[in-house]
Amino acid sequence: MGPEQNHTSGEPMKFLHLADLHIGKNLNGYSLIDDQRHALRFVIDQAIKLNVDALVLAGDLYDKTTPSAEATALLDWFFTGCAENNLRVLATPGNHDSAERVGYAKHLLAREKIHLAGVYNGAIEKVDLEDDFGPITFWLVPFLKPAHVRPYHPEADIAQDYTAALEAALSDIDLDPRARNVCIAHQFVTAGGKAPERCDSEINVGGLDNVDSHVFDQFDYVALGHIHRPQQVGRQTVRYAGSPLKYSLSEANHVKSAVLVELLEKASDASPGTCATIELLPIEPLHDLRSIRGPLDAITSPEVVAEGDPDDYLGITLTDEEPALDALARIRSTYSRVLSVDFDNSRTRVASAQSSLSHEIESFDPFELFGRFYKEQNGAELTDKQRDLVRSMLQTAHVMEGGAR
Repeated sequence: MGPEQNHTSGEPMKFLHLADLHIGKNLNGYSLIDDQRHALRFVIDQAIKLNVDALVLAGDLYDKTTPSAEATALLDWFFTGCAENNLRVLATPGNHDSAERVGYAKHLLAREKIHLAGVYNGAIEKVDLEDDFGPITFWLVPFLKPAHVRPYHPEADIAQDYTAALEAALSDIDLDPRARNVCIAHQFVTAGGKAPERCDSEINVGGLDNVDSHVFDQFDYVALGHIHRPQQVGRQTVRYAGSPLKYSLSEANHVKSAVLVELLEKASDASPGTCATIELLPIEPLHDLRSIRGPLDAITSPEVVAEGDPDDYLGITLTDEEPALDALARIRSTYSRVLSVDFDNSRTRVASAQSSLSHEIESFDPFELFGRFYKEQNGAELTDKQRDLVRSMLQTAHVMEGGAR
């Protein structure tokens, strides 16, 4: 079957790039299903308004590998809405998804232009489309670990290297450099060793699982998922769409958006990426997620309440030196979706400093700790002879301590 053509004649191919829907997610006990439905309805409305040809979803469709019935019903509602409005969907599973579950019935769904990548079986799935400027190929790469790729590329030196794994997986594709090529992937991608900006809830993401962006150099646009802050990685056309909603207090300052991508005509001598243009479309949430701080009386005053929607998801920090006994009751009677209430005053700051110092001391090597103490007391470093003496004493103390046990 040849490439399909389903766009308005004379216009470039347009698609919306989204990622990290995390359908079914709960936030501190609050269900986000209504918020997610609102965001997905906004996406469909924008796609119709802008006459886009496809929606690209770069992984983490669900929040859990075994989503609730409510979550699967919402994704079904979304896909049905896309099909009813002739919106093509191209989606790949992320690390929060079950690739088997996402890929279930994919051949049947493809008849409705809902294209879903499933479990990696040694080949990267692709969808060939076409507009007035020629062919466009979308490459659907599921979330990959080295262990997923090694059985299909025993000759490659992959070990635990995520970059090597992606290089091996992409080495098999029959990419035509004259066509426009779009890669959809869900990985932690770095550019020349520089990691993307992460929020506090993502601090453990990255490290050994990073993929260097050079593995995507042959693509004109790389639609990434995995990181919740929208941003480019290296060149402008290698992008994280970010999540459509704020999913933690550390995302309170994010501006959530969908990426509108247009693929223009590709010159024969053009470098990859030069034929793609992008525009960020802000997504208006049903309820915002905000942080507010101040004295209890100010936070619960009509003036402050009126500054935002009292039904927003809120992280509240009280700065009263003597918090009122009924503080939580007053806050919850004023705001309906309180995620957390913290205190920041002279006592909590002292306690925090002491805890930090205690942790710092516990993390020091005894020899290093003694050396710092000696320098502070004497204004000079330990001599080599003194260093040897201290090491000997510490070793003796360690042996004696072990024997006492």
